[in-house]
Amino acid sequence: MTYLYGIDPKSIAMKLLYTLLFAVFTLSISAQEISVSQTAEMTEIPGFKLYPNPTFDDVIYITTQQNAPKEITIYDIFGKVVLRNRITNTELDISHLDSGVYVLQVVENKKSISRKLVIK
Repeated sequence: MTYLYGIDPKSIAMKLLYTLLFAVFTLSISAQEISVSQTAEMTEIPGFKLYPNPTFDDVIYITTQQNAPKEITIYDIFGKVVLRNRITNTELDISHLDSGVYVLQVVENKKSISRKLVIK
């Protein structure tokens, strides 16, 4: 089949759809960022640190003030759970995850925090 300028309109529509979905997801995540004044009122995890971020490695480190066992959930940009794990130390193996942007949720002692995780 011959297309105008040799471009398939379906491939353009799919690229446009994926770009639009990515933009909406990015805006919704950034719209949920918490200001410093609200952080003290929330039940976030004291002393939370996530590193390295962005990462090139197969392991990330998650530390907190208490370093108690943590429930970890990682979501892709479409909101699908791609990793769920319980860690009792500070290391989390992410070797099976592809490069991309994810949302990492950590629950420790009934307190929760979410952060963006970039894997390169």
